[in-house]
Amino acid sequence: MSDMRLIVAGAGGRMGRTLIRAIAETKGLALAGAVEDARSPLLGQDSGVLSGLPANGIALSADAAALLAKADGIVDFTVPKASVGFAGLTAGKVHIVGTTGHSKDDDAKIEASAKSAAVVKSGNFSLGVNLIAALTKRVAKTLDESFDIEIFEMHHNKKIDAPSGTALMFGRAAAAGRGIDLAQHSARGRDGETGARNPGDIGFASLRGGTVVGEHSVIFAGPAERVELVHRAEDRMIFARGALHAALWARGQKPGLYSMADVLGLKDF
Repeated sequence: MSDMRLIVAGAGGRMGRTLIRAIAETKGLALAGAVEDARSPLLGQDSGVLSGLPANGIALSADAAALLAKADGIVDFTVPKASVGFAGLTAGKVHIVGTTGHSKDDDAKIEASAKSAAVVKSGNFSLGVNLIAALTKRVAKTLDESFDIEIFEMHHNKKIDAPSGTALMFGRAAAAGRGIDLAQHSARGRDGETGARNPGDIGFASLRGGTVVGEHSVIFAGPAERVELVHRAEDRMIFARGALHAALWARGQKPGLYSMADVLGLKDF
């Protein structure tokens, strides 16, 4: 089979540059294009050079539609508005969505696009994170409500959404384990006299600072004991490699909306 031709969206950003480096070192993949916002001052620059590689002759472009017409898929770690725009162009393609912060309406549009595209959407593409999500569901199901669930996350000072997509993924996993609706049992932004903790709530705490790539803890705090599941990301390359693994997997799938649990065989864990 020929190399899978991928477009990197948000190619001028930190994650985009990491993805370009990862594609260059991954057998079976080829960079087919590099997309940036039409207002970016980086348009026209060589994507290889920007990523710390030798020049590759692929300049950053704002014309995603033209690039997708000649590619097999797009890897998208951008912003919600951009992700929804790409979703309208992916019929017959693979769309890897690592963007977080989508609204319910955004999610509905991406889900609709999966009728004609193989979409893998995840708040985090790390193997370790997805394993912890599966463990979170299992532990939440095993421990009763005497164990309160709190989710802590910290990221760099440039991250624009909170809680992180990974924290919300853990929250959804915990809620599924408990058989509850996260939207009805989510506690965020405690400040002042909030009163005692509501039994059954899943709490979230978000910190931002420095250059932290990503740190998450799922805490099960029970009577006289505490269980913690912890993941610390040290390099964005772990997310890039996971996303590219998902792209290669999705190439052979029928149109549909998939998660990393599908990719890694953790759906029924």
